[in-house]
Amino acid sequence: MKFSSALVVLAAIAGGSSAFQSPAPNAARTNGRLMAATMDGTDVGQAAVNGKAVNGTRRKKTKQERLELASKGLQVHVIGLSIHHAQVDVREKLAIPEAEWNNQSNNLCSTGQVEEAAILSTCNRFEMYYSASDAHDANARVMEYLAERSGLPVSTLRRNIFMLSGDDAVWHLMRVAGGLDSLVVGEGQILSQVRQCHLHSIEDDGCGGKVLSRLLNNAVAAGKRVRSETNISKGSVSISSAAVELSEAMCMKDLNLPFSEARLTVVGAGTMTRLLITHLASRGLERITIVNRSMARPMELQEQFPDVDIEIVLEDGLWDAVSRSDIVYTATSSPDYVIDKTSLVENGMDSGRPLMLVDIAVPRNIGPDSSELPGVTPYNVDDLKAVVAKNTAMRQREMIEAENLLHDEARSFIGWRQSLSAIPTINQLQERANMFRQEELKKCTRKLSQNDNFSDRELEAVERLSRGIVNKMLHGPMSHLRRAESVEKKQAALSELSSMFRLDDDQSGRGRGRRRR
Repeated sequence: MKFSSALVVLAAIAGGSSAFQSPAPNAARTNGRLMAATMDGTDVGQAAVNGKAVNGTRRKKTKQERLELASKGLQVHVIGLSIHHAQVDVREKLAIPEAEWNNQSNNLCSTGQVEEAAILSTCNRFEMYYSASDAHDANARVMEYLAERSGLPVSTLRRNIFMLSGDDAVWHLMRVAGGLDSLVVGEGQILSQVRQCHLHSIEDDGCGGKVLSRLLNNAVAAGKRVRSETNISKGSVSISSAAVELSEAMCMKDLNLPFSEARLTVVGAGTMTRLLITHLASRGLERITIVNRSMARPMELQEQFPDVDIEIVLEDGLWDAVSRSDIVYTATSSPDYVIDKTSLVENGMDSGRPLMLVDIAVPRNIGPDSSELPGVTPYNVDDLKAVVAKNTAMRQREMIEAENLLHDEARSFIGWRQSLSAIPTINQLQERANMFRQEELKKCTRKLSQNDNFSDRELEAVERLSRGIVNKMLHGPMSHLRRAESVEKKQAALSELSSMFRLDDDQSGRGRGRRRR
């Protein structure tokens, strides 16, 4: 008796023709606008629940919350400026130290128009990647933020920035990570910087979210693949190497001196200085003076380059070192000019003696007015464009191959992003099936529980079996939905499932009643 009753339960669950006919909202619509978050009229506790900014930092969303946001139509955008689009005096007004990337991302997201954000700020570019469901509101928020931070009018910013959305934004980031958008094509430092951008975005105080963190991770993987499967990173591929090439090319013209005989000083002792010394040493230059605030890093460089005679000078000896040099490279993180016209005059450097100043820092370390002094020739990162043009030409064939690889990686992310539109329908289908499974199971188990021969363990077995049958029934439709390759096919599959299982039928309850009659 008890097993025949169990079969009745399963038949009712698995075979009921009305099991997918209750009303439900249309979860397949994925372009709905997310309501902008605001702190106006909202207490701190409620703001925390809603994921809004509290004391400048948003509550970290749960995995489920990030997934729900991503499935509601978040689109990726990027607004930024780079050496290709903006002058250095504009870029330096927006430069953000890496330690502040997350803080500023939270600032950008605090008003609610932007759901996810990540900042990439380097010596050659400043880019804000963000995702939002309403592009117009989000772009307005980002422009407001940029204007506030830079102190520049929006009209000036618009002349210098670029704005990309959707697949164009994805493709741009892939090219950035692959080194194809760099001043020196294929340079490796940008990949490390994109990786840091990704790592910061997934920290506890990061704002990467489901979509943006996935995009950044894919971009890092794409950059690695380009460098391992092509020759685009072979040879001199850094800003530092371009600075060395520039000074070598202009040495006779500006100094009337062979590059091999030039006396060199580098101000700063960070990563750029290490790269500079690497490329200088490769050209046979064995005597270099390093000026720095402390001894620790220059001493590390002495250990790394035992074949180079490195003289260490603390910053109070800067002008003595400059007065003994023919070429001075500057690569510090100082927000102010280290060398400018006034300081050169004050230290007796206006006599007309030839002096080349090569500034590879952003913000700039060398004031542009230093060019007004006789014999002084300053260069900054914008002057490196001509030097790297020939490198770009030599790498054209490698760029084509690299772009093919990047297209593969971009399509992979875009396909994943499009698949998110199916999540609401999948969830709705699962929830609907489970709801009716529980309804039918409840009806029958109420009767079965009155049978003393039915134990709780046997009732649990029936419940597990009912779940298994429903899951197997749904496996085929959901697999079909996930396998749809193009947007058109996916939308068609969504429509088919919604129609097949009556997910959009708000009158399905009455429909069941008519069937019973």
